[in-house]
Parts: sequence; structure tokens; C-alpha cells
Amino acid sequence: MVELVWLIPALPLIGFLILLLVGSRIGEPRAGWVATTAAAGSFLAAVVVLAGLLGKDAHSGDRSYELVLFQWLPSGSLKVEAGFLVDPLSITMALFVTGVGALIHLYSIGYMHGDPKYSKFFLYLNLFLFSMLMLVFGNNLVVTFLGWEGVGACSYFLISFWHRRESAATAGKKAFVTNRVGDWGFMVATFAIWSALGTVTYTEIASSPAMSAAAGTAVSLLLFVAAAGKSAQLPLYVWLPDAMEGPTPVSAMVHAATMVTSGVYLLVRMNGLLTDDALLVIAVIGAATALFAALSAVAQHDIKKVLAYSTISQLGFMFLAIGSGAYVAAIFHVITHAFFKALLFLGSGSVIHGMHDEQDMRKMGALRALMPITAGTFIVGWLAIAGVPPFSGFWSKDEILLAAWEQKNIGPLLWFVGLVTALLTAYYMTRQVILVFFGEQRWDEDVHPHESSWTMTLPLCLLAGAAIVGGGINLPLVKEWLVLEHFLEPIFAHPHHFSSGTSTKVVLAVISVVIGVLGITIATLAWLFRRIPTEQLEPEFLENAMYVDSTYARVVSGPGTSSFQKAADFDKGVVDGAVNGVGAAVRKLGQLIQPAQSGYMRNYATGVAIGALMILVVLAWGLLL
Repeated sequence: MVELVWLIPALPLIGFLILLLVGSRIGEPRAGWVATTAAAGSFLAAVVVLAGLLGKDAHSGDRSYELVLFQWLPSGSLKVEAGFLVDPLSITMALFVTGVGALIHLYSIGYMHGDPKYSKFFLYLNLFLFSMLMLVFGNNLVVTFLGWEGVGACSYFLISFWHRRESAATAGKKAFVTNRVGDWGFMVATFAIWSALGTVTYTEIASSPAMSAAAGTAVSLLLFVAAAGKSAQLPLYVWLPDAMEGPTPVSAMVHAATMVTSGVYLLVRMNGLLTDDALLVIAVIGAATALFAALSAVAQHDIKKVLAYSTISQLGFMFLAIGSGAYVAAIFHVITHAFFKALLFLGSGSVIHGMHDEQDMRKMGALRALMPITAGTFIVGWLAIAGVPPFSGFWSKDEILLAAWEQKNIGPLLWFVGLVTALLTAYYMTRQVILVFFGEQRWDEDVHPHESSWTMTLPLCLLAGAAIVGGGINLPLVKEWLVLEHFLEPIFAHPHHFSSGTSTKVVLAVISVVIGVLGITIATLAWLFRRIPTEQLEPEFLENAMYVDSTYARVVSGPGTSSFQKAADFDKGVVDGAVNGVGAAVRKLGQLIQPAQSGYMRNYATGVAIGALMILVVLAWGLLL
């Protein structure tokens, strides 16, 4: 059954090809059902492959299987195969990518109703899923890079899907350009790994001798640059808040199921190469990103922008876990985050749909009675991300905080930053729930909010169920309940084991819960009961995300543009001038010797005779001397 791995990416690719050929003819809703069937089939294939993998011995190495399709790039000593790698990490990623992705496809059938480019949307969505699966299952860095670029291209297509809106077109370009920085890191790291180890295949990299400390740190940091671009870490986060300009299912796909998780996956996949110095950098930037984005989220008014900054913050938690060496915790949070963040984004889409495209939370309120399913499922997502037990987010977030606490030297500082971020998360998510579903009605009388269709509410209910019980895949209460940890452990070069005693773990967990409840309480007093003045809780500084994005814009449009122009002028005047000068010199030399090439045989014969005579003179002169 493991050999059926090719079927997992093949089904979305087949869906893409069908829609490419006949999508516009079959139209709505059949195009949506074709794409959804392909995504659901991919999930079922992943379940079958998982069953086959579980049937193999976990300790003998049998749970790592490579399927080589063909030799892709044979070039001297560089030989790159087009192949798939099935192991606990890749199948874990594939399960939630296809499962959540299929629900997003189903949701889109109702959400995109009436859109003139209905079939094209699903065509892009299937291609997006195929690209992510190629990224996950590639057995080497080059195949992964193929999927890496594929999700980048699809994000551009989908974020700017409504490209007639200038904001959407700009957001798509912004995502595309920002991710090129990360792509540079990926490519240079790949070149360096091949130069040092002579291979780009994951299984061979894992069994290769260790690189020198300097080379290992350089490669680790280059991989982190790649991950920071895709997974929106400081300073490359700026594209993700604007990614909400696409249709809401795209936001869910990008923020939860596909693109932003690829950076986390890359670092976890390459865990054997990451050095201690690089891990410290990753942990610090992850913690800083988590806090920065949480502070920015507290003052946003757009329902989707709150969730966008929330995603950046939660990704920061994942990188904090990686930097702490807790790779299982990172993947655990990737999974739980996929459940509750997809739920929250699709829930926000249901609100926007019911409010006739209104996204400003200041114009909402009191929607829970009119949209009970959306409200109920959204509240589940809120409790999960706020870290309220027993919802899934509590278990994965607490594991990360514990890993940070156990870090050498700066562990308590990283833990404190994570704790403050958890407080802010509980606060801004409670603020969002109150502004949207509780309080007084703030929408106009001509707006008639309504519950969404079953194709939209069914995915909400299923994701809400996953957000409730998802933590059960790695419960720390009993060793045998650490299912995800035991499943993933064989892929790690240095498995992480918590050293804190039970009492320490309990105390830290209690502190985390108290902090979450405190954040919820502050938001409730401020936004529901109006006991705290709210004007001071939304400073312009935070609403504008500390002006980082606008500063980038000013630098690029001012000194940046000037520098680029000077570089272009230098290229034109000096580089092109030198090249053109050589060409002109050669042309002039040709003109000078052109008379010698007259085309008359008698001239050539005369030249030969003169040359022969000169040779005889030289020889005679030599004999006389």
C-alpha cells in the first residue's frame, strides 16, 4: 500500500488537468465538485499509505520508503532523481494537507458561487494542492524546490485572483517578490549541501558525515532564510497580512493547509544539519516574530487581518519550537494550527458572506443569533487558539513553552516572551469574537446577515471537531498517549526529550492556563462590559504594525529606487560599455585588415610569394651569422 504514494499528488494533478481542458464548459458547480473529489481522493490515498506504513516495523527502518520514478538531472557527479519519500514526517504532513485542503475545496463550492471565474479558481486550488504534496513527498531538495516554487506561483495566482482590485494585484506581487528572497536561501543552501556532501537526496544527507561547524551553521541559516520567506518570519513576514486580499478559502489554504507550513517542514526535514548556533538564532527570531505579530493583531479592525497577524504569531511559536530542538512540538502545533486556523478563516469567510462582503468588525456585532453554526464553530476555534484546555491548541502550545523553558541560558526569557504572546493571543481573539458575535448590532438595516449553505457549514463543523479532539494525538499525560512523538521519532537525528519533572510541567501548564484566562477576562471587561476604555487599547502604532511595512515601502520607493537606478546606469555605462567597446574594437580591426581579403587570386599569390621570399631572406641571414 505504501507504493501507492504516487496516487496522493496524482489525483489533484488529474483534477487540475480535467479543469484545464473542460472546466469552463462544465461550469458551476460541477467544476467545484471535480476539484473537491480529487482533493478528497488524495486524502483517502494518504490514509491508505498511512495504513501501509503502520504495518511496517517502526524500529527497523522499514517506515522509510523511496519510490524513484526516473533519473531527472544526470549531470556529471550530480544525479537528481524524480522520486517520492514516504516516512512518518511526509505522511503526517500529507494527511492534514489533503484533509484540510479537501474541506476547503468543499467550502469553496458555496463561497465562490456566482464568480465569473469559478472553474479557474478550482483549477488553481487543485494545482496548489498538487504543488504542496510534491514539496512534502520529494525525496530530495530539488524535487522539494519544484513544489516550493509551485506553491509560490499558485499563491500569486490565488492572492491576486480578483486582480481588477488594485489591492489584490499588489498583494499578489508582494507575496511573489518577498518569497524570492527565501528562494535565494533555498538555492544557495542546496548548492552548498551538494558541494559539501555530494548529494541532495534526504536519505543520503542523513547518512553523510557531519559538515564542519562553520559550513553547517551557514547552511542552517540559509535554510532558515528560505523558511522565513515561506513561513513569514521577521523580516520577511510582510506579504502574509496582505495575502487576505484573495478569496477567503485562499486565505485558509495559504495560512493553514499549505504554503506557510512549508518552511517549518523544510527545517524539520533537515534537522540533522541544524547547528546549535543556528538553532539559537531560529528560536530568538521565532519568539520575536510571535510577540511582534501578536501586538500588531490587537489593534486590527479587518476580521481577516486579525487572523493573518495571528498566523504569523503562531508560526513564530513553531520556529521557537524548532530553535528549542522540539521538532515534534513544532509539527504538533502545525497540525493543531491547521485545524483551528482553517476553521477561523472559513468562519470569517462565512461571516463576510453573510454580511454581504463586509470585513470591518466595527460594523458587525450580535451575529450569533443569526448565524448560530458559524458562531458556535468560530468560538471553538477561538478557545483552541487561546490555549483553553482541553482544546487542541492548549496541548501543542504548552509543549512549545515547556521546550523554550528548558533552553540553555536564555530559556526563561524565551518562555516569558511566549507567555506574553499567549496572553495577547487570548486577548485579541476574545476581542474579535465579541466584536463579531456579541454586543450590540452595528450593521445597517439594509444588511440582512444570514447563515451560510451546507457546503460551507459542514467543513466548519468537521474542523471544529478536529480543533476539539486534535490534541489527542500527542497527550503528555501518559507516555503511551504520545502517539505523534513515537511515530515521528525515527526521523530525527537527535530526538528531543523533556527533562523537567512532573511538578515543573504542572506549574508551567497552570501558569499558561491562568495567563490565557487573564487575556480573555481583560478583553471581556473592555469590549463586552466596557469597564476598560477601549480607545487606549488600539494605538495607531500597533494598528499600522509598528510601521515596518510602510518603512519598507518608503525605503524601496526612495533610496531603494535611486540605488537601483544607479546600479542600472552603471550596468549600462560601464558593464555594457566595456562589452560594447570590445565589440567595436574587433569591428574596427576587421575594417583595417579588410583590404587584405580582396577576393583576387593574384593578390593572394603575390602575398604568398612575398612571404616565401621573406622566409628565404631570414634563413640566409641566419646562415651568414
